[in-house]
Amino acid sequence: MSEGLTKSTARNIFFGGTIFFFVILVALTVHSFGYIEKNSTDVAAITPSVAQGKHVWERHSCINCHTLLGEGAYYAPELGNVWARYGGYEDAEGARDGIKGWIANQPTGIEGRRQMPHFDINEQELDALVDFFRWVNTIKTQNWPPNEAG
Repeated sequence: MSEGLTKSTARNIFFGGTIFFFVILVALTVHSFGYIEKNSTDVAAITPSVAQGKHVWERHSCINCHTLLGEGAYYAPELGNVWARYGGYEDAEGARDGIKGWIANQPTGIEGRRQMPHFDINEQELDALVDFFRWVNTIKTQNWPPNEAG
């Protein structure tokens, strides 16, 4: 038997490995698309109010301080589950009023705490932003964030 690899053996290992890993890639891609399709977010629930809330979120660059489903800055709390944190599933109106009140009353002026700037957001925009937070809370995130506090 030869001490080293022959040209044909090296070629067969290369092509065999390439085919093997290509098959793995295709299988993982099919699995991922099947998972995404089965567990996708309810796009039909995106109302004009939810879309307007997303525009308010973007216009005021909230992602520069907050995270949304793990994306954004980590200066301020995660807002992907803010609806649940305020008890939105038990008391929707209470949660709506709580979130709107928190945003409207910023900055709090508490010494030593991070302060959210005051944004001139009218009542309709506040309602739309809360609707956006409510919709984001329904996205299937595989239990992200890992705790209720965000």
